[in-house]
Amino acid sequence: MFNRFYHLRQLHRFLAHQALYPLLLSTLLAVGLFAGRVYLSHTLTYLFLVWNLFLAWIPYLSSLWAAHTHQRYPRRWWYLVIPGGLWLIFFPNAPYILTDLMHLRTRAPIPMWYDIGMLVAFAWTGLFLAVFSLRIMQNLVRTFVGSIASWLFVLGSLGLGGLGIYLGRFLRWNSWDLLFRPRSVLTDVVIRLTDPWSHPGTFGVTLLFAAFLLVCYLTFTAVPAREQS
Repeated sequence: MFNRFYHLRQLHRFLAHQALYPLLLSTLLAVGLFAGRVYLSHTLTYLFLVWNLFLAWIPYLSSLWAAHTHQRYPRRWWYLVIPGGLWLIFFPNAPYILTDLMHLRTRAPIPMWYDIGMLVAFAWTGLFLAVFSLRIMQNLVRTFVGSIASWLFVLGSLGLGGLGIYLGRFLRWNSWDLLFRPRSVLTDVVIRLTDPWSHPGTFGVTLLFAAFLLVCYLTFTAVPAREQS
């Protein structure tokens, strides 16, 4: 009994340190607002927000997997390849929800102020999931290769995140397409990278969201993470 209690306490400390509880609370708020909208309108309008939020949780859960694996096997960096790869592939799904704000419009009988609050709740949760998962992964990178390399990792991840948002919103690619249709995805990317003047939107969207995410990340990480006791 004592050992079980000890392990549960250690698990609680680990999850609390990785901000799981506020992320769950934010998720419950967003989903609760959506459920309230369904009840009031008798429609499933904005159901895609729930799916997008589910996808946004994948990089965060992947980062937890990586952090827990590192905690158990601190010297076996190769154990982090699979969770780290999943995190990188699905990372753009978390901030992608910010672009769902473009769907906001008056939809009777629900007042617009309600939909504004609901969309912001989903977008805010996705942003939180992106920030905290990136912080977990940066800490892991810092452990193995140092602080400077970890910040280069952050910049590269945010750049790829901005590009992923563009690919998802405007070219309608999904993260799993990198696994099942990698050649088609990479072809679209190479075409735009090799001829930037013909595709200004690619660089505009990528840089805009990468810069926005960087500012958000620096803002949230300016307060040091609570030390585990």
